[in-house]
Amino acid sequence: MTMNPIIKKIFSLSLFIYCFCLLVNPVSVFSQKPDFHEFEKREDSLKKFGYSIVFAPLAEQRLRADSQFIKTLVRTLKLKNSFYYPFDSLTTISRLYSPDSVFRIFTWQFKKDELFYLQQGAIQMRTKDGSLKLIPLHDVSMFTKNPLDSVRTPNNWIGAIYYKIIEKVWNGKKIYTLLGIDDYSIASNKKWMEILTFNPQGDPVFGGPYISFKDDSARSPKRPVNRYGIEYKKEASSTFNYDRELDMIVYDELISESDQPSNKETYVPDGDFQGFKWQDGLWVHVPKLFDFKLKDGQFPQEQIILDDAGSPNEQKLKESSEKNKKKQGTGKDK
Repeated sequence: MTMNPIIKKIFSLSLFIYCFCLLVNPVSVFSQKPDFHEFEKREDSLKKFGYSIVFAPLAEQRLRADSQFIKTLVRTLKLKNSFYYPFDSLTTISRLYSPDSVFRIFTWQFKKDELFYLQQGAIQMRTKDGSLKLIPLHDVSMFTKNPLDSVRTPNNWIGAIYYKIIEKVWNGKKIYTLLGIDDYSIASNKKWMEILTFNPQGDPVFGGPYISFKDDSARSPKRPVNRYGIEYKKEASSTFNYDRELDMIVYDELISESDQPSNKETYVPDGDFQGFKWQDGLWVHVPKLFDFKLKDGQFPQEQIILDDAGSPNEQKLKESSEKNKKKQGTGKDK
């Protein structure tokens, strides 16, 4: 039977497009979705362990839950194509994909007692065959006198629960900036701006000379630091997030409420903002954010309103929604 010439041309064109897509992006042609049913069964156990890590009343219960969670998570991630399963119900565990989906990072916190907090974490790399490449992170922040001083490996990680990943490219190199929080002590919290890159062997490297204070006349020395952090009073609420429209990392300016600048446990926001602007491969410090003349009512934070742990703040989202409805009702532009 002879094929109609028009149909033959359509078939040939379709075959060409298919083969081209296969060569350019095989992942988009062959979906690598895992067996969700199997993952869902294991996720139920992970959710229980994750909840106990945070809310169990006794330290030994939290420690046992943390150990069980790690073992179960590793076994689950060994299932083929686990990288594509989101684990959405693990609300006490941070799970962030990089913007380019090259990796994702799990982070969470184990509280031994009121004085000791330990961050846990692991980086899962995307692999072509769907196998597991998992890199555990070991928190040493409680035993580090100067966390800004060095480039680090996963074995001496400055721990944090990450709530944002920002991807930049400079001279062909991908630079990821991680924003995270650490329940540092009984009286204060810390928030971190961490740099993550990968060396030629594909190993993660934490820190690097990408945070600059060259335009800050009040700061000395002006050489770049490997990471940046703020510490503030436990009861205070402090912004430290990425504003997509400004392409800036924005954070609260802090002062001591009791005029004790050496005591970070007394630091609270003073109403002004500082930030970092991406320029020529560096996050350059901006001492006074109002120099950028924010629009009336514009709050230096992402459109998705987050709380201190990086989770959606339902009350703020509701307030924002009601505000937008009123604007639409009056015909005003956003």
